[in-house]
Formats: sequence, structure tokens, C-alpha cells
Amino acid sequence: MSIPGLGRLRRSRALGGRRPVPVPQVRLITRLVVAQAVAAAAVGLPFSRRHLPSIVITLALVASLCLLALLVRSGTRAAWLVAVGFEAAFFVYGVSRFVTARYVGGTLFAFVIVGSLLHPAVARAYSAAPGRLSGHQHGEVGFGDATGETFGEHVAG
Repeated sequence: MSIPGLGRLRRSRALGGRRPVPVPQVRLITRLVVAQAVAAAAVGLPFSRRHLPSIVITLALVASLCLLALLVRSGTRAAWLVAVGFEAAFFVYGVSRFVTARYVGGTLFAFVIVGSLLHPAVARAYSAAPGRLSGHQHGEVGFGDATGETFGEHVAG
């Protein structure tokens, strides 16, 4: 016999009774990466015209975008760094493909995603650990605290 909600209750207890609240910026970036994967597949596969290497490259790109979407969903700082690097590389690759073959599949999405990832609110959302808003626990020093001595102030510690 299966009890509805039992799996959620077990996960909730494993997390100490609290579920991490998903940040809206993280959800937005995840949805944009998924949309980019769909656009790359929708444009790349018909554009390849049964050319096997192009089909393989497009499918590998779509698979890597799906894996990136799973990674970005975690909301960690490492995921943010990987996403910025991957999307910047994808944009450069897309621009080079546009110049040589007039192919645009997903390049504009990469530009939008890099711009979104570099927005200060999104960067803050990926740097904050789930369940806390500031990084001042366990002796961590933020950028604002590290510059305190520059202006003649001393950091208490």
C-alpha cells in the first residue's frame, strides 16, 4: 500500500525538517537553458540536412545542454561558474558557425543566458547557500568586509 506524500515526508526529514526554497533566479536560468536545448535541436537537426557529423554535433550539444540544465538547477556557485563558461564558449562557437555557415541555432539563447547569469541578482542567488542569505557565518568574510581596511577601518575578527 502506498501512502501519498510519504516520499516527500522522508526527504523533508532527511533535510532536517526544512526543504530548500528554490530561488526564482535559479529557476529562470534553468528554464532558459532547457529552452536553449529545445531551440538548438529544433534548428540544428533540420539545418543538418542528413549530414551525419552535423547531426552528431547537434545531438551532443543538446545532451550537454540538458546536463547543464541539471547542474544549473542545483544553485551552487560552481554551477554558476560552469554555466557562464559553457554559455560563453557556446556563444563564441555559434558566432563562428554563423560566419561560416549562416547557422544561428541557440546562439541568441546563449547570449541571453550569459547576460542573465552576469546580472548581479542572479550572481548573488548562485553565491548564497540555501537557507541563509548572508555569508557571515562560520567566519566567512564577504567582499564588503574585505575592503574595510582600505578605507582606514579595521575588520573585527
